[in-house]
Amino acid sequence: MKVLYYDCFCGISGDMNLAALLDLGVPKEYLLQELSKLNLEAEYEIKIQKAEKLGITGTRVDVILENKLNHKDGHGNHHHSHGNHHHSHHRNLKDIERIIESSNLNEEVKKLTMSMFMKIAESEAKVHGKNIYEVHFHEVGAIDSIVDLVGAAICLDYLAVERIIASPVQVGGGFVKCAHGLMPVPAPATVEILKNIPINAGVVQFETTTPTGAAILAANVEEFTTKIDFSINKVAYGIGHRDLEIPNVLRVYLGEGESSEKVEEQYIVETNIDDMNPELYSYVEEKLFDAGALDVFKTPIFMKKGRPGINLSVLIIKEVEGAILDIIFQETTSIGVRKYKVEKIMLEREFSKVETQYGEVSIKKSYYKGKLVKYKPEYEDCRNISRKNSIPIAQVYKEVYKNTLKKYD
Repeated sequence: MKVLYYDCFCGISGDMNLAALLDLGVPKEYLLQELSKLNLEAEYEIKIQKAEKLGITGTRVDVILENKLNHKDGHGNHHHSHGNHHHSHHRNLKDIERIIESSNLNEEVKKLTMSMFMKIAESEAKVHGKNIYEVHFHEVGAIDSIVDLVGAAICLDYLAVERIIASPVQVGGGFVKCAHGLMPVPAPATVEILKNIPINAGVVQFETTTPTGAAILAANVEEFTTKIDFSINKVAYGIGHRDLEIPNVLRVYLGEGESSEKVEEQYIVETNIDDMNPELYSYVEEKLFDAGALDVFKTPIFMKKGRPGINLSVLIIKEVEGAILDIIFQETTSIGVRKYKVEKIMLEREFSKVETQYGEVSIKKSYYKGKLVKYKPEYEDCRNISRKNSIPIAQVYKEVYKNTLKKYD
């Protein structure tokens, strides 16, 4: 399984991300060709070059705006400062959608780009108390941030990794000058985007993570951890624009990890029963589950002389075998069992909560090759809501799926 890991020890910004992914191997020509599909070339120029910070060599990206092309500093250089974007237009979400949808970018890149912009729109709306379509993107509505986010989608699509993970995110400290004035670091919009994501703060008195960088992580990373449980094939660096006490760089790893499908050695214990009161099966099943059975199921069978019977099957791990046998021999009419080893292949699973008009419901999500492939509400939560509100359980499921679609699709 191909893995991309973001090591955000000095945070992340849009241009540092773009630089790091180019340094990782995305061809410069491919990126520029795909960006040209936005039909915005008249508004910017991209400068890509090798650079160094405190002895670390990598790639640096400057997105130079058309209103800055003829305004160089005293040394003849252009600047696209990390955390200090210039403004070409104050676009809103509708403007961004129009630019993306009218382009010839592939559908996956369009979808990925809009998921990142939506993270920013939602955070800005929350901070300023507005509807997402009323918010004018100041820093992120400028052409440089559009290039950063579309460029991120293009590069991630090109790399075609199956799993993206990241370290906790360093956000920096101090204050930053924004369109609304002087703001504490991390800026309110950045904090909103990084909710439920582990962060570190204060390594330097500077905004090390911008809203654009935060949105890239929030929309694409499935796990934040310091654990690197994959083999690293390549390391790359996106060079930032500030001289700090620590290297102002974003480090990324491209590696190979084990498949996300989990394989476990388990056992099936089964017995054929044709002389037991059927009312007892429910009681026996309950005791088997309490004793550690992973699954219990019954299969109707025909035994010798045409007698109908039940094949009782119990899926277990080795450690609970004794307790399971005790129950089968003491609580059923069985006088013998069969046991055989099986391999159980399981998708990676995790649980999260979805808010509905009736309250929170747990959702079980399953991943295949690092991608979310299916999800379902937990029955117990739906049953409890149905009873509490005196409504059909099917109505609860319908409400849950409606809200789940909004969250995950």
